[in-house]
Amino acid sequence: MDVNWSFPLHTGLRSPNLTNSTVNLQQNFEIDLEDTNWILTSSFIIFTMQTGFGMLESGCVSVKNEANIMMKNLADISLGGLTYWIFGYGMSFGQGPLTNSFVGTGDFLVDPPVGDALMGPVFASFLFQLSFATTATTIVSGAMAERTNFKAYCLFSFLNTIVYCVPAGWVWGEHGFLNKLGAVDIAGSGPVHLIGGASAFASALMLGPRLGRYAHGTGPLPLGNPVNAVMGTFVLWWGWLAFNSGSTYGVSGAKWQYAARAAVMTMMGSFGGGCFGLIFTLIKNKGRADVMELINSILGALVSITAGCFLYRAWEALVIGLIGAGIASVTSPLFDRLRVDDPVGASAVHGACGLWGVIAVGLFADNPVPMDTTNGRSGLFKGGGWYLLGVQSLTAVCLMSWGVVVTMSLLWAIDKVLPIRMDPYEELLGADLCEHRIRHGQVGVSRAVSALRPYHRSNSIEEVGGIGVNTGHSHVIDKIYEAHKKKQENKSNLPMNMFKNKAFEEKEVDSSSFRNNGFLNKRPGNPENELHATIDSISQEMNKNGGNKTSKIKVIPDIKGKKLKELSVTELEEVNDIIAHEDRFRHRFNESDYENDIARSGVRWID
Repeated sequence: MDVNWSFPLHTGLRSPNLTNSTVNLQQNFEIDLEDTNWILTSSFIIFTMQTGFGMLESGCVSVKNEANIMMKNLADISLGGLTYWIFGYGMSFGQGPLTNSFVGTGDFLVDPPVGDALMGPVFASFLFQLSFATTATTIVSGAMAERTNFKAYCLFSFLNTIVYCVPAGWVWGEHGFLNKLGAVDIAGSGPVHLIGGASAFASALMLGPRLGRYAHGTGPLPLGNPVNAVMGTFVLWWGWLAFNSGSTYGVSGAKWQYAARAAVMTMMGSFGGGCFGLIFTLIKNKGRADVMELINSILGALVSITAGCFLYRAWEALVIGLIGAGIASVTSPLFDRLRVDDPVGASAVHGACGLWGVIAVGLFADNPVPMDTTNGRSGLFKGGGWYLLGVQSLTAVCLMSWGVVVTMSLLWAIDKVLPIRMDPYEELLGADLCEHRIRHGQVGVSRAVSALRPYHRSNSIEEVGGIGVNTGHSHVIDKIYEAHKKKQENKSNLPMNMFKNKAFEEKEVDSSSFRNNGFLNKRPGNPENELHATIDSISQEMNKNGGNKTSKIKVIPDIKGKKLKELSVTELEEVNDIIAHEDRFRHRFNESDYENDIARSGVRWID
């Protein structure tokens, strides 16, 4: 039976009442009901790649910066998505009267009205391209990790759309000069990954390395959470299937067959990258497999296969992925030797492998009959001559140059308004604590606070509670502990008895046994219960002190100046208990301590 290779007619797709701008905006997309369903579904899956990037990046940085990198991913979608709607989509695909070969104009603030027959296709195509745009910005966030001012990064994320949308129009827009020359890029090795990688390289170069990054050589730093990094890779792997298969822009006609081919070639490329990565890391590390080397090999292969995902045979996809993994494995340590500090390896994985992905089309591409993706041309190794390879090489040079130059210009301009680089004090303490008031335990934050006290006023930092700690409960417990000590010293008449050896005896509990000031529970306290009476008195004291303003408690007042061997058993237990909790500085240091430091050492703090 003959296969129908023709695309279906879109009867009724356009109506007499359509505006010219809407028709022009979509005339290069043949989208019917089935295609729209495919595009929307692919867009939803591609957005899950933000989760993958966030997990990967947070797993690669130190624990004290993991929340900050996730916040940057949120900013990328929110701010970058807004600017893409305002002007990005129009600059990529607009066909207004001022459109030229360099940039599209018109069709900004995309919002076709109800009743417009192209409302569905316009929104579907916008959402699909939006998912690409936010991905390109997120690539850059990993290269700027652990040393970028969050507010300045938000401004960068808001404006970074221009770095992506203009070259995307060169390759995919009808007006683009590279598109008119015959440039081929199915799913974005060039406009997404090469642009993102070049922008990441420029960002890392301008920011400089993290403090102390190369103090002990160029070897990689320990990962904050290797499991998160691996899980993020799996999520990205899943999203890449939609990234590439969805770029057929539908399943009507012959497109469904090439969508299936794109999915399989994507997997074949990743197989090649994964196999190379396993062999490479085992040989390099003498039988031990490094997590990031394997991750970068797989991601480098996926980036490499993206430009021509349905233009290759299976063995060609395997080879392209394998070469891409090799490029990622070589360039990542090379950038470190050049002191280009990229914590996630975005410059190597997305930049270098994106470059290879664009060039590979000019070498291996088939002509996907009946689709006109390559304008009837084939790659050099398929008998197509040098033309396609030359166009792809020109495309790579243009995209790479644009990404580096515009990103540097944008960062330079932003730095004039807000400093891009974090203050050294904040970088040492971590962005989670300084930017978001999140205090992690066991990551050296308290040690950094202690070391920096003579040079920087850090009272507000010290008051931040540990992550996952109910500071209200901690405060009440400290007060109870203090009341017990005063009782032992006969300095208090608080009714606080100790129930020795009866802690686990069953006892009836009065339903109105303690005071709760919450909106849903205003039961009175039970004055006969001594523990509850103590808590009630503490609550009254805290309310008198201003509600949320907690008074400073000197938990161990008598150990200053003592040597460790001079401490009693009880004092040692108290010290160990405090050291086990990262909030010890919140209790120990107050304004008088700072004044004593000045009087003792003459150090003037930096306000």
